[in-house]
Amino acid sequence: MADSRGAANGLTFHRLSAPSVRALARGEGGRAAVEELLTAERSRRLLLLRALADGLSGGDPAQPAGTDPMSHGAAWSLLGRAQREAPQAFEDILMCPHTGMWLSLALRRMRGATAYEDAPLWVVVGHLSALAAAAAARAGLDFTLTVPVRHGRVPLPTLGCAVLAEATEPWGTAQVQARDGLLRITGGRETVTAGPPWSRAAPGWHAVRRLELDGTGSGKFLMLDELDPYRTFPHPSPPRLLSAAEARTWQDLISDAWEILRRDEPESAEAMRVGLMSLAPTPARERYRPHSVTAGDAFGGVMASRPDDVAQLAATLVHEFQHTKLGGLIHLGPLSAPPAPKGAREQLFYAPWRDDPRPLSGLLQGIYAFAGVARFWCVHRHAADAAQAPMAHFEFALWRAQVSSTVELVHRHEHLTALGRRLLGALRGRCLQWMAEPVPPPELALAQEAADDHRARWRAHHLRPPAAAVEDAVWAWRRGADRPPAALAVRPKLVPDAETRYLDTAAVLARYRLGDPAADPSAVEGACAADLLLARGDLPGAREAFLAQLGGKQPPSAAWAGLGRAIADTPELRDASRLLRHFPERACAVQSALEHVTGQGADPVELARWLGRGEAQES
Repeated sequence: MADSRGAANGLTFHRLSAPSVRALARGEGGRAAVEELLTAERSRRLLLLRALADGLSGGDPAQPAGTDPMSHGAAWSLLGRAQREAPQAFEDILMCPHTGMWLSLALRRMRGATAYEDAPLWVVVGHLSALAAAAAARAGLDFTLTVPVRHGRVPLPTLGCAVLAEATEPWGTAQVQARDGLLRITGGRETVTAGPPWSRAAPGWHAVRRLELDGTGSGKFLMLDELDPYRTFPHPSPPRLLSAAEARTWQDLISDAWEILRRDEPESAEAMRVGLMSLAPTPARERYRPHSVTAGDAFGGVMASRPDDVAQLAATLVHEFQHTKLGGLIHLGPLSAPPAPKGAREQLFYAPWRDDPRPLSGLLQGIYAFAGVARFWCVHRHAADAAQAPMAHFEFALWRAQVSSTVELVHRHEHLTALGRRLLGALRGRCLQWMAEPVPPPELALAQEAADDHRARWRAHHLRPPAAAVEDAVWAWRRGADRPPAALAVRPKLVPDAETRYLDTAAVLARYRLGDPAADPSAVEGACAADLLLARGDLPGAREAFLAQLGGKQPPSAAWAGLGRAIADTPELRDASRLLRHFPERACAVQSALEHVTGQGADPVELARWLGRGEAQES
């Protein structure tokens, strides 16, 4: 278990046990490690609560006329009473993921940081009263307390949400009164009654739903939270109620995903049994592009779109719980040096799972999360049925390659702490093991193609060769020089393109091919006709389609990378293809400069062939 060591000043500090550190560094960590992280997280939450109380010691934020005054003192007193008389009820509220998210946002707001919601400060900090009311109700206490109203809704964390249909103002207050387990929420002339029990629906009352993880009678439930404003990250949001059918679908999905996790990821399943607490559902996204989010301040909470299938949901839970574990670890010890001061330029990196360049801290989060994804698919591919195995092999091959290449990029970075170096060293060892695992050739080739395409498109959008070298290349081309200047191979400058989207198109199209080859992939966002031809293996057709794009006005940068793939089977164009698949930004920059100087660009294939004669690694 986690131990606390005394300091000379009487303070104690949480420290992870050596076995837990070793397990977490490998990207693993079971129940014991997560319990240690939760113990530290509990202390952190209590400190944040105290910081909030200290910040409010000068008085409550001003409320508009016509609202009943809220008192943080009364809320604090009631919360303390709940802790004394029913400690478990208090703990459930304290450790709810949404409590952590609210505490972080409220403290930042009080200190002048940018607001993440449009609610006024008195409503944000007044959420303390909603927490106190929920804790006291769970403790079985009788009380009366004023709480905030948000657009006619009164959320009571972990219990439910009352709807005051007659409310006309966006922000207001209501009285919550508890007597013998019965809750009465009154705003103006309207009263909503809830319970007992609170899990039962009533007019104007929406109870928090809970999903049973398995049918073993373990009693482990997951909040399916549609109600709490702080269930979504990083921006709070109004309730989004599911239909009864949607709720049943989520129950079936989570039960089946849990069975997969218990079989393929038993250590993770045991860790999630204590550390995973809530799931905030969002609508289904584009096929093979699920969306999920966690926040370091909301330990145990996951926001996820409805998945395409059960295996995808299992992988998503592993992915997001990796973020949860790493967030808890970082609260105890940073992995990298603090971010650059405001206004200073921060080093950014290629992240194979993102469209945008990422700072080191963000890159480490992605490495850790996708290491878990690779681990999941490594095992699941052997348990999947014959129809699903090709997709599982592809996912494993893709993510092991992406994680491995990224670890190699930064595992010796000077800004890593000792803990960061230890973690990347352990993950590097895992990657070496994964890279030695056999994968069927078709899925291996598809994964490599998807990985290479993502990197090439990213380079085309975000990298710029030295301007002087591009200018020299233009004049060399116009003079008929045999090859481009060597300076064109100097390391390019990173110029982030904020509009870049859908760099994972090749991977999505590969999933269509493996998962449902009869389906029409033409609706894939970011996929042009040329991409679809590539996915079907029609290289001549793709070549002509990419050339048509590059011959038009404002051609997409990624078309150069696509052209490189389309000419890959032509022996005499091998150097041109290699150049476009590895350094498409050179062709993009030189062609743009030629058009600027002469009013006319070169033939894309001939330009790539010429540039390919001078291909070299970046110096």
